Amino acid sequence: MFYLLLPSETYFERLEDVPDYIVKVVQLFLVLQILEFVIAIYRGKILPRFNDTFGSVTAGIISRIPRFFFRSIQLTTYIWVYENVRIFPRLSWNSPITYWITFFGMDLGYYWFHRMAHEVNLFWASHQTHHSSEYYNLSTALRQSVAQIYFSWIFYLPLALVIPPQIFLIHEQMNLLYQFWIHTDVISNLGPFEYILNTPSHHRVHHGRNPYCIDKNYAGVFIIWDRLFGTFAAERKDEEIAYGLIHPINTFDPLETQFNHFKYIFKQFFKTEGWSNKLSVIWKGPGWQPGLPRLGSDKFPKVKYPIRVYHPNISTELSVYTFVHFMYVIIQYSAVLKYSKNYSVLALLLYSIMLLYTLQTFGAIFDQKKNALHLERIRLILMLILPRLTLIKSLFLLQTHLIIQIAIVLSFIATFFVAQVAPSEKTVPLKKE
Repeated sequence: MFYLLLPSETYFERLEDVPDYIVKVVQLFLVLQILEFVIAIYRGKILPRFNDTFGSVTAGIISRIPRFFFRSIQLTTYIWVYENVRIFPRLSWNSPITYWITFFGMDLGYYWFHRMAHEVNLFWASHQTHHSSEYYNLSTALRQSVAQIYFSWIFYLPLALVIPPQIFLIHEQMNLLYQFWIHTDVISNLGPFEYILNTPSHHRVHHGRNPYCIDKNYAGVFIIWDRLFGTFAAERKDEEIAYGLIHPINTFDPLETQFNHFKYIFKQFFKTEGWSNKLSVIWKGPGWQPGLPRLGSDKFPKVKYPIRVYHPNISTELSVYTFVHFMYVIIQYSAVLKYSKNYSVLALLLYSIMLLYTLQTFGAIFDQKKNALHLERIRLILMLILPRLTLIKSLFLLQTHLIIQIAIVLSFIATFFVAQVAPSEKTVPLKKE
């Protein structure tokens, strides 16, 4: 997952020829997560729970839905600046110099965006989704915000003054792909690489809510930026890291996971008196309050041990049921993502609405909401109806098969017999007390 491609292998003269590397590595992501799971079992590590993995994968799915309909604002604005603002001579698309400038420039831009995403409340609202998991494994890397790209594009515009869009697009994807492998606790220390590269050890600190971890290690590829700008902290071997938000959201609702902090800002904006303070709610730190410094208080709550995480224990049979249906949704989504250009905008819109409803339903199941199984029955009925609608029939081809339809009917019947009630305790310790 390092930059394994040689500069010469990343040269594309036309923007439309640049591959979608993210789509290409989806299967590799799955293989690596299975490998991580096996290693975690072998080493006696804390194993990920399916509800948390569901939350991470679901966030990743939702973050890419806008791409069904239009090119990302990040690339659109970049192209406009490149074509209309001419201050410096353009660099050649097939020059090694262009490659290395983009490589380092992209990573520096990411550092500053990432830092502002923690230091500016509005930006944090778009980034907190990624930090909402209370576990730390490769699936956490997929927990992306649908709103983040609408803030990050600003930090890459300086590159548009000299770097061709197709070269930028390659490095944007490579920078993101690099960050996948650092979301794991099965890799300890990489020796000399720890001084230069962002590693799992460094990024574990970034995802921690221990006081020494807060607002540290913003790097994408190179940890040198944190060392240079004073935001570096080394992982402590004598203190177990607690992952997630200081104030956990305690839900697997995918839309709540995406937008809960926007709701918080909205409430605080109208609650706070004075326009100066109202604007400060938006542009100062997430912990800011009137009378505090720009970033808020530097006194953070200490971690209580044993670390407890949000985990409504739904019944085993319901968990297996949801897992099987979620795997079906992933297979279908992967196919739609791969061939999205073949479908009409209206068909993709209806599919996206159904997809969001499905993920909301699964989230309600994991949250043990009383109406969860009622929502699931409605979803199953829709699964039988949708393949019969000409407009979106091609999006649900799998559901036209008799075996799948029988499975849907049996699933509908099963929802009346599967146990949903579980122990009332909604948090569990990561380790035995």
